[in-house]
Amino acid sequence: MGIVNAGQLAVYDEIDEELREAVEDVVLNRHPDATERLLEIAESYRDRDDETKETETLEWRTWPVEKRLEHALVKGIAEFVEEDVEEARQQYDSPVEVIESPLMDGMDVVGDLFGSGRMFLPQVVKSARVMKRAVAYLIPFIEAEQSGTQQTKGTVVMATVKGDVHDIGKNIVGVILQCNNFEVIDLGVMVLWSKISEVAKEKGADIIGLSGLITPSLDEMVHNAKEMQREGFNIPLLIGGATTSQTHTAVKIAPNYDHPTIHVKDASRAVGVVQNLVSEKNKARYAERIAAQYEEVRAKHAGRRSGTKLATLEQARANKTKIEWAGYTPPRPNFLGIKAFDGYPLEEIRNYIDWTFFFHAWQMKGSYPKILDDPEKGAEARKLFEDGQALLDRIIAEKLLKARAVVGLFPANALPNDDIEVYADETRKEVLRTFHFLRQQREKPPGRPYRCLTDYVAPKETGLEDYIGFFAVTAGLGEEEVARRFREEHDDYNAIMVQALGDRLSEAFAELMHVRVRKELWGYAPDENLDNEALIKEDYRGIRPAPGYPACPEHTEKGILWDLLDAEKNSGIKLTESYAMSPGSAVSGFYFSHPDSRYFGVGQIGRDQASDYAERKGMTLDEAEKWLAPNLAYDPER
Repeated sequence: MGIVNAGQLAVYDEIDEELREAVEDVVLNRHPDATERLLEIAESYRDRDDETKETETLEWRTWPVEKRLEHALVKGIAEFVEEDVEEARQQYDSPVEVIESPLMDGMDVVGDLFGSGRMFLPQVVKSARVMKRAVAYLIPFIEAEQSGTQQTKGTVVMATVKGDVHDIGKNIVGVILQCNNFEVIDLGVMVLWSKISEVAKEKGADIIGLSGLITPSLDEMVHNAKEMQREGFNIPLLIGGATTSQTHTAVKIAPNYDHPTIHVKDASRAVGVVQNLVSEKNKARYAERIAAQYEEVRAKHAGRRSGTKLATLEQARANKTKIEWAGYTPPRPNFLGIKAFDGYPLEEIRNYIDWTFFFHAWQMKGSYPKILDDPEKGAEARKLFEDGQALLDRIIAEKLLKARAVVGLFPANALPNDDIEVYADETRKEVLRTFHFLRQQREKPPGRPYRCLTDYVAPKETGLEDYIGFFAVTAGLGEEEVARRFREEHDDYNAIMVQALGDRLSEAFAELMHVRVRKELWGYAPDENLDNEALIKEDYRGIRPAPGYPACPEHTEKGILWDLLDAEKNSGIKLTESYAMSPGSAVSGFYFSHPDSRYFGVGQIGRDQASDYAERKGMTLDEAEKWLAPNLAYDPER
């Protein structure tokens, strides 16, 4: 049996050859005296003092410069990179050769280790930091010689589409591709198709990659694919982002473009996809295989859609969530109206962070704190966690990010048509705003309710005086500027890290404000005393669903919420034309207080509800179907 010390996981090829062979002899039972031999070798590793360890730690500094550069890239050590690159430059005929030979050889090792699962994403991003600093050091020498640039495997133009501001995943993919010797031209966020097209043509792009997080971005990607077809592009189109999927790509995007259109699930898949698409040998066969897969996906999707059984909207409303309103007294908030919170202390917010999703942002799956002791990735998880804590300490000490929030609590009642009226005051005569919600329609067994968020607010006809809350919070003000400064220093690792921390802080801020709402601002749970683990499990009364998420998937309701709270003024968060929040590290939504309120997914809806929703919203059916596209159980074009 082998006992693994997760804290001592190393790159296998870098283990001392004599020790590695002795261990293999034991594990593989290659020699009868293998155990005795290993015990003899083990004696030389016993009782080492710190000085000896330090000497061995820096032993790699005595290696040939090519091996030192490879080691620095694999280990992500940037401390000596300029010194070593200068030494290599003196030995090679051209500074470009330093990039094309030892540096790219080292990055090939990194790529192989990552591709085989022997390196994790944070390590690769650290490797990219070393590579970028090495290249930055060499650029003045290259320009002085005017000897051109190094040969790359291909050029990829990437962008987050118009109306969307989320780019952590895109940035990670860009770093991984650069590590594998692709030229990546990242156009940033909220990029118009005209700009993508212009740069792709100017740079002779081999591939275009589109990214997006919010559901309206899916429609924008369809538009971009149609424009690529109209403008005569013949290069592959890659699709990525949290809301994208193979099914949506196959069904909605690929049919609009006659050339390879491929969904890339995450950064670990990106390299393989791109390498196949730029390979003269593999491209045609790979594209044919993907096209055949997507044809199967379309056929299955058509079968599922045609087989979806829906209740009518009338039937669904007649079987809504059963809540006993008789005898229920809605809790009255301790204040009515709007409260803004400016410069909220980050040191208080950090206590509410759910660190599990911090690791997920770095594509390290597992739950915190268990992931820190994971036998495979625990060592790297601990390093990542330490780096995150160190940067968070710096963010707080130097006030690099700012947190703002706005909360609104108002009188409200539900209407029979799944709307909620929000009133100006307790007289309930003036309707400030009306919010519109969607109801489940997918057929259910008898006795199972068809849920809608309006079910959790007292119907107007009951005469009960109920209330609803709204919020918009961010801890990401300043995040874009901090990330930009890191990138200018060739430090993608900390640029991505600050975005990941901004996201976690903003989600934590939403959690913290919800605690304050329950205990004091609304005050319906004044004695609540839950630790962070219980909060993450949602062991509390009430919910805070967000527009764009499963219980209220349609994004334009954010516009009504923004008007009601004057959210841009009170929180500093702006809405794009696609109703994405800027900065991207932001959270907004509704507060429901009823004890029976729970999260659910609306799922697929029929044309009857889409038409009803369009009428309630004052939209044309075409407009409503555009915003509701991911939830439609029918094809609007048929």
